Amino acid sequence: MRVTLAVTAWLVSIVSSYSYSGSSLPDINNETFIRNCVHIHNKLRSEVKPTASGMLYMTWDTELAQIAKAWAKNCQFEHNNRLSPPNKLHSNFTVLGENIWTGSLSIFSVSSAVTNWYDEVRDYDFETRKCSKMCGHYTQVVWADSYKVGCAVQFCQSVSVGRTFLNKVAHFICNYGPAGNYPTWPYKKGSTCSACHPNDSCLDNLCANPQRDKVARYYSIVYPDLPISTRNRYLSLFLTVSPPILILTAIIIILVKHK
Repeated sequence: MRVTLAVTAWLVSIVSSYSYSGSSLPDINNETFIRNCVHIHNKLRSEVKPTASGMLYMTWDTELAQIAKAWAKNCQFEHNNRLSPPNKLHSNFTVLGENIWTGSLSIFSVSSAVTNWYDEVRDYDFETRKCSKMCGHYTQVVWADSYKVGCAVQFCQSVSVGRTFLNKVAHFICNYGPAGNYPTWPYKKGSTCSACHPNDSCLDNLCANPQRDKVARYYSIVYPDLPISTRNRYLSLFLTVSPPILILTAIIIILVKHK
């Protein structure tokens, strides 16, 4: 009994020693904070089941972190309503994704918050894309085309979550570029890295490319953050010529059968 009490007291002391205070929450320039945000996202993305064929490796984005920080200061458990047109908060992305977590300072960590979002996977059926409860945080974390993330955590005296007021909490927000959660699968299943771009390398089951940010992207007018692939000229020629050929072939077959 004494041993059990001693171990319990030791564990409590360890937990308390690692918990944050209102003034000790990390800023968006804190290297450890940045590393933790990027690491846990990539770790969870690399472990999705079924496996993803072209999941992009995430890297930190300062602009996204600044956007998250500015919104977190409002201490509202609501999404930023300026993340999509006609607003333009980011220089590279037209529509931004966002996840929010709010909880006590004693239980906050980047890892626990992001994992909490990811754990919505238990309510998500990949094959049917149906969600029995809340799944939007999970699908954004594992959205294959989102390759930039920026997060911020803010101490709030009070945050309203529905009809409940949480006092003296850590208010954690991550923004993503490009945004996910369009009405389709969050990623394509297949062998890891089998659908990576030819210039990508496979890093921890993810498609990594240090030059990705420098590549010009072209966006759809309907869904601004969905890239439009450049069509192969031979495919374009085939698609243009094949309908008349098929029609002509059908006419000839009908005439031959008639005679």
